[in-house]
Amino acid sequence: MAPRVQFYHNTPDRLALARELIARAHAGGRKAVVRLPDAVGARQLDQLLWTQEPLAFIPHVGIDSALAAETPIILATAGSTARWPHEDMLFNLATDVPQGVDAFRLVVEIVGRNEAEKLPARARWTAYKQMGLALKAFDAERREAI
Repeated sequence: MAPRVQFYHNTPDRLALARELIARAHAGGRKAVVRLPDAVGARQLDQLLWTQEPLAFIPHVGIDSALAAETPIILATAGSTARWPHEDMLFNLATDVPQGVDAFRLVVEIVGRNEAEKLPARARWTAYKQMGLALKAFDAERREAI
């Protein structure tokens, strides 16, 4: 079954929205891979997931961890060549379409407000559309479908 793709546009803080959506997914029993542009972004999200709320820890590890297959939330960078340990949800905060994206049930794209983020997001939208995937867009700030 081909994945559904949800784009969250106009996001004031991409990592904060990712943390929120990851927390919801985890609370619902979902597993997710979070793909970030680089190691700096991965460290920042790691910190956010550790410091979210007391008693609301979200178990997560890096994709290269020995515990990746057993951990519900996996952090990866765009340059990683490791195999996806889960194929439920993929949060993509990187600028390109990930390899193996068609294996996931749901792909979440989080796009900021500046042109440097919007331009590659438009290219990803077009690529997903050409792949025949079901696309849905949301305004992250207004919290509504577009």
